[in-house]
Amino acid sequence: MQSDATESLSLLKLRDWYEANKKIVNYGIPAVILVGLVIWFVLYLQTAKEVRAGEALTNVSMTHGPSSGAQQTDAAKADAAKAFLNVAAEYPNSSVAARALLLAAGNLFDAGNYDEAKAQFQRFVREHRDSPFISQALLGVASSFDAQGQTTDAIAAYKDLIDHHPGDPVLPQAKFALARLYAAQEKPELAKNLYEDVEHTDAYGSLGSESGMRVEELIIKYPSLAPKPVTPPSTLVSPSTPTGSQPIPTVSLSTNTAPPPKLEKK
Repeated sequence: MQSDATESLSLLKLRDWYEANKKIVNYGIPAVILVGLVIWFVLYLQTAKEVRAGEALTNVSMTHGPSSGAQQTDAAKADAAKAFLNVAAEYPNSSVAARALLLAAGNLFDAGNYDEAKAQFQRFVREHRDSPFISQALLGVASSFDAQGQTTDAIAAYKDLIDHHPGDPVLPQAKFALARLYAAQEKPELAKNLYEDVEHTDAYGSLGSESGMRVEELIIKYPSLAPKPVTPPSTLVSPSTPTGSQPIPTVSLSTNTAPPPKLEKK
């Protein structure tokens, strides 16, 4: 009986709450459901857009990529860049657009169109600052300056990448390129330090081996860069008696020793 009374009291409280919040219940719950449906639909559209964008990027890569290991011509690379830029324009504000833009810039650079490549790398930096590929775009900007002979801008771009993205996988390439520019400017110490850094970082890679050879070339050209020989400290033999040993008795060699007494004959 007590249980039935408790349940009846709970139902009365629930009815009273409903009567007091009737408008909120009647209008609030449908609104929440509607918002949930809108969010789901937006996410669905974004997912579908990403899928279509990914398919478009794959088609361009297969159509304009090198086939059977054949070397692409500059014209083919330029066409590939144009196709990738179309994908980026068709699917803006997507991760696929970022990858397409970076691939387009890379193809333009490989085709020798350094000025346009630099523009697209810089566009990537502006539009996709939070992308995990941002360091590759920054390296592309610096390399474009470098390829155009704009040494001052290239050095500044390489240094900015090295200073603000420590530990990034592209740093050995940036340091090697910066060392080469320093060597050309007759700044051998700066170049040697960077080459040695790359040699240690990429100890088993081709870039590390090349850096080691560049260090040797610098030392041949600038002998003052050779490491100074380490002179071991000289050890002096002390004439003092070793600790814990007994002093060696000395034997007098004096000639003033009296002769032994003669025995008298009886």
